[in-house]
Amino acid sequence: MPSVGRTSWRDTNKHLAILRQASEDGYGVIAAIAYNIEQILGLVSAAEKARSPLIIQFFPWAITFTGALLVRTAADAASRAKVPISIHLDHCQDPELVKHAADMGAFDSIMVDMSHHDKAENLRLTRELVEYCHKRRVATEAEPGRIEGGEDGVVDTDQLEGMKTTAEEVDEFILTGVDALAPAFGNIHGEYGQGGPNLDFERWAHIDGGTGLGDFC
Repeated sequence: MPSVGRTSWRDTNKHLAILRQASEDGYGVIAAIAYNIEQILGLVSAAEKARSPLIIQFFPWAITFTGALLVRTAADAASRAKVPISIHLDHCQDPELVKHAADMGAFDSIMVDMSHHDKAENLRLTRELVEYCHKRRVATEAEPGRIEGGEDGVVDTDQLEGMKTTAEEVDEFILTGVDALAPAFGNIHGEYGQGGPNLDFERWAHIDGGTGLGDFC
């Protein structure tokens, strides 16, 4: 007999639930980087006061420098929060560290950032790591194209030329099974400078195409 009411791990993953609800109701969710315990406490308190969902992000150093103590503290705080809060590893560019993070059980989502490789290698590694993470019920994010600028914990981006994401690339990355994408459409890591942001919203509308995978990075 076919099973009735069977649910996928995606149905219970907090990160995906937050993104799904935001997409359905047409609002954005703040993804804030935490650097210490005080910030974790402040972010959770602010989210509860605002009655808003929240994504707490960490860069890879939070695993390697503190032995993941900070990450586990955030995961514990999120589990006790009165609003939905997910824990996300941002811009993890080391395949072995992606696997280690997925094995930890503290992350709801991991950004598998292989954008410093050429597109073919980016796709190959992304597909491999998405499968690894999904087997451990961890959602994934990838970066098609390349976003300019520099960000703490992210290597090899500040000297690389930005390349805007194409609709073809979006289709290729969807086939990897990834759950969210961080497209490049004029957005950058860090400060925009005196000229300010120059976002290509026409491109954004074209590459988003109703996939539900969009994520501002």
